[in-house]
Amino acid sequence: MTTILAAIKDPMFSQGQIVFGIIFFIAFVILITFMYRKDKTLHRKNYKGVIWILVGFLAFFALLLAIKFGLKE
Repeated sequence: MTTILAAIKDPMFSQGQIVFGIIFFIAFVILITFMYRKDKTLHRKNYKGVIWILVGFLAFFALLLAIKFGLKE
């Protein structure tokens, strides 16, 4: 309980730093969203079929887990 009170009395960040962090985060999310929407058609064209790489990786990982736990017994 005393550490909580100490954290309230002596904050790690000043109010200005907290405001800057919040504004930076909001601007960053807006910028990333805008850039993603701008490049969406280009990504669909260049990365067509990437989902199958993910499926193959997850299947390989599942196979490794099955072998690991299967040989344990």
